[in-house]
Amino acid sequence: MHWTEYFGPLLEGAWVTIQLTAYSTVLGAILAFLAGIGKLSRFVTVRVLSIAYIEIFRGTSLLVQLFWLYFALPLAGIAIGIDLRLPPILAGVLALGLNIGAYGAEVVRGAIVAVHRDQREAARALNFTPRQTLLTVIIPQALPEMMPSFGNLAVQNLKDTALVSLISLGDLAFRAEQIRNFTQDSTTIYTMLLFAYFGMALVLTAIMRSVELYVSRWRTGRS
Repeated sequence: MHWTEYFGPLLEGAWVTIQLTAYSTVLGAILAFLAGIGKLSRFVTVRVLSIAYIEIFRGTSLLVQLFWLYFALPLAGIAIGIDLRLPPILAGVLALGLNIGAYGAEVVRGAIVAVHRDQREAARALNFTPRQTLLTVIIPQALPEMMPSFGNLAVQNLKDTALVSLISLGDLAFRAEQIRNFTQDSTTIYTMLLFAYFGMALVLTAIMRSVELYVSRWRTGRS
């Protein structure tokens, strides 16, 4: 098997990796905002649930979370008479999204807290409700401060997708391992894998920087 024949299976796996990264990053961003804002909520229940989510998913291994969702959750479902089996792609997206969301929540919380108190006082003087203050004053100013950290988390999330190969999901790492087992050409396979992840990380970094620039210009246009 010539090394050029590796491209087909690797491209198929790369497409799965791209989908995993995209879906889990979007899910993680949503969870990050919900938990980050929830941690600052004046409602005790919301605050406690947000803190619990953040600490559990930051304090445990992503690999364990992935295995729990894919292997343990269905067994728990059998015990209570509910089918809780998840397709590999869904288990992967959930594990990655929940994990990155927990780390992103602290980014959101920190950026919101960093907005100067004068902005809140000015909004209060204009009779803004807490919700209006958050959506129209605080978040637009905090968002540009979040973007560099969100970019780093997105790249880390891309690299973490390799773990889903352990639940037999045909991502890039899984396809590479299949080819290696068949050809025993470890040097070529792992070199191609290295450059594939590096290339995707460069593209993702460029995308996140473009989003960061757009958000910065959007804030400038609002001010």
